Amino acid sequence: MTGMPDLDSLLTDLAAEGEALDALVGPLAPEAWATPTPAAGWTIAHQIAHLLWTDEMSVLAATDADGFAKSLEGATLDLVERGAEEGARRDPADLLASWRQSRRDVVAALAAVPAGTRVPWYGPPMGAASMATARLMETWAHGLDVADALGAVVAPTDRLRHVAHIGVRARDFAYLNRGLTPPAEPFRITIDAPSGAVWTWGPDDAAQSVRGPALDFALLVTRRRHPADLAVRADGPDSQHWLTIAQAFAGPPGDDPRRAG
Repeated sequence: MTGMPDLDSLLTDLAAEGEALDALVGPLAPEAWATPTPAAGWTIAHQIAHLLWTDEMSVLAATDADGFAKSLEGATLDLVERGAEEGARRDPADLLASWRQSRRDVVAALAAVPAGTRVPWYGPPMGAASMATARLMETWAHGLDVADALGAVVAPTDRLRHVAHIGVRARDFAYLNRGLTPPAEPFRITIDAPSGAVWTWGPDDAAQSVRGPALDFALLVTRRRHPADLAVRADGPDSQHWLTIAQAFAGPPGDDPRRAG
């Protein structure tokens, strides 16, 4: 099974993922921040505002558990949408500066979490490494939305291992999130990395398996592309079904991706 890096390596990759997205939005003229993205109703400003809001909540959760608990009092289901909407109304230069600071803050906050500590969150509490992985996954996924909006092509990197990992680990959640019963047996997952490495999860002798390139698998589990448009293949009825519902993020799955064309 593919081993995951230590927290320091994770945080280095998280910072690098933020820099990759910064390279797209940093040079934009103010009016370009209003460019619509594939997420319905969200502009580029909404995407960055969402990442900023989530970073700030992550810092609060990692540094002040009581303060985070208080932030949940009276919270409504639309708190994520409201955070993005409020942030998107800010001046783009101010929004960009705040997001740059929040990226530094979340890395510092997670680096300081004592080993073994569980950080509270909107779902189950998680360790610092899991939170860093989730932040990287979100940064990559929302960065993809920004790249699509700008017609930019961003070369995949081996940082996609973190996206793949959280997608694999969230297999059963994807079923439970839809009121379905997860398969009893694990799948064998084999992912071909951009570098040429091969990442694997699950037992070698699993009855059902999934294989594909890292970019396509990441697009699948972040629900950015329809399974039929990706080179991810499953062997077995349960694993084939999983490709249609897989998701690496918390919350509702949203609308199913549409097929290209």
